[in-house]
Amino acid sequence: MNTASNSEIRVRIAPSPTGFLHFGTARTALFNWIFVKNQGGKFILRIEDTDKERSKPEFEKNIIDGLRWLGLDWDEGPDVGGPYAPYKQSERGDIYENYLKKLLSEGKAYYCFCSKEDLEADKNAMVSQGLPPKYSGKCRGLDINKSESNVKNGDSVVIRFKTPQGEVEFNDIIHGKIKVSADLIGDIVIAKNLRTPLFVFAGVVDDHEMKITHVIRGEDHISNTPKQIMIQRALGFNEVKYAHLPLILSSNRSKLSKRYVETSLIDYKKQGYLSDAVVNFMALLGWHPSDDKEVLTRNELINQFELKRVQKGGAIFNLEKLEWLNAQQIKLLSNEQLREELEDFIPEDWKKQNDLLNKVIEISKDRLKRLDEFKNVSKLFFNLIEYDNVLLVWKNSSSEIAKSNLEKLYGKINEISENEFGKEVLEREIMPLAEELGKGEVLWPLRVALSGMSASPGPIDIMVVLGKEEVLNRIKIAINKLL
Repeated sequence: MNTASNSEIRVRIAPSPTGFLHFGTARTALFNWIFVKNQGGKFILRIEDTDKERSKPEFEKNIIDGLRWLGLDWDEGPDVGGPYAPYKQSERGDIYENYLKKLLSEGKAYYCFCSKEDLEADKNAMVSQGLPPKYSGKCRGLDINKSESNVKNGDSVVIRFKTPQGEVEFNDIIHGKIKVSADLIGDIVIAKNLRTPLFVFAGVVDDHEMKITHVIRGEDHISNTPKQIMIQRALGFNEVKYAHLPLILSSNRSKLSKRYVETSLIDYKKQGYLSDAVVNFMALLGWHPSDDKEVLTRNELINQFELKRVQKGGAIFNLEKLEWLNAQQIKLLSNEQLREELEDFIPEDWKKQNDLLNKVIEISKDRLKRLDEFKNVSKLFFNLIEYDNVLLVWKNSSSEIAKSNLEKLYGKINEISENEFGKEVLEREIMPLAEELGKGEVLWPLRVALSGMSASPGPIDIMVVLGKEEVLNRIKIAINKLL
């Protein structure tokens, strides 16, 4: 039963479970999702698993897990159901067979028995004559009854669509008017047999049956669109609206490296990227808001999104930009939210020191580009890092001066009571000494004594987190290194 209203916008993402969910497919899913959230309508997940040899359950799970991690909830799909189920192409064979029989019976499609060798020879002949390679039409006029008899006898066969002559024109929401001569296309293969449709045909049928109104996909599919429009017309379907997204390119505008193309989206999660940051980054790959703001929440993306603002040219994948956005999105989290996001990146023994861990998370928030950096950035708070005594000496100073200043600091810090051991009091006691003796001469050896590192949070921030007892212990260790 058709439950979709005439005015309801319906979009779909239709991945094939022949590999992991990658960045390009996920970006396409995001643009569909943002568009339909902005417009109001339904987002459908359809699994295109007609390639039985390469489709695997683990890939399907990876796709669903990746989309869920991005927060792209769908209204209909194989795992949630819906009025146009089933949502897996492998379960829709009867539907495809009926439409294929309709085209065959109306003379709009035919069985083709040409061998691969024949097709290759015809192609080479056309190329040698400077003609665009297309099917010669050798089987176009075969008697349907004879063809069906040959099929029953087990002859090797495909089903071809009779491509009409003339031009196919459509208005792409992003690219504008596109016109293609159907004469250059030739009769295309739409199925291996009645139960095994190819992408170009199955997608048309599914989009019609599922009442899809807008097809938003990568521009590598532009060449498929005229073919699918002709099939829609032959079957008497309404045409959908098309929007083809720009390709994602590397920084030198070449094809995106396999390093990124073939990386499963879930791997970005494992590397410590927030889903909000990945969504933010993906949305800016080919689109930008009217105010050119870069750090955007999901609601801001949804409210500002317009397909007409999607660019035609390729979108540049910039890893540094992704890391910057990730750092900005981390800063937007509350301490509680960050603790939750960090769960898989925190060593188990650190979790036993809950109060210390919470303080460390707060102080580390502004220093993280990725969540997987947390352990390295924060380890100084849980264990003093081994360091050489020469690191304690500021530039052209001496170990004697470093030792003397650390002893002065030890005395001042020791006089502060536990109850007063906070940032304001520490600054009041330490900074005048630093002003008197030189900030580098005082704060550098203190920083190294507390962290064992040359690059770390400020020494006073570290002291607030560590507490008086541990601070004095670490300064004493540093003094002993300089004896």
